[in-house]
Amino acid sequence: MRKFINYLKESYVELSKKTTWPSWKSLQSSALLVMLATVIIAVALLVIDFLFQHLMTAIYTL
Repeated sequence: MRKFINYLKESYVELSKKTTWPSWKSLQSSALLVMLATVIIAVALLVIDFLFQHLMTAIYTL
C-alpha cells in the first residue's frame, strides 16, 4: 500500500511541478488544427467511397 501512495504523490508532483502545460491560445490552435484535419480526411474518404461505389456499380452491371 505504501508503494501505491508513494506513486500517487510522485505522480502529483510530476504533473503539478515538472510538466509544461500548453497555453490556452496554443491549445485552441491545436484543437482547431485537429478539427480541420478531421474534416479534410472525412471529405477525402467520402469522395473515395463515392468513386469506389460507382466503380463497383459499373463493374457489376457489365
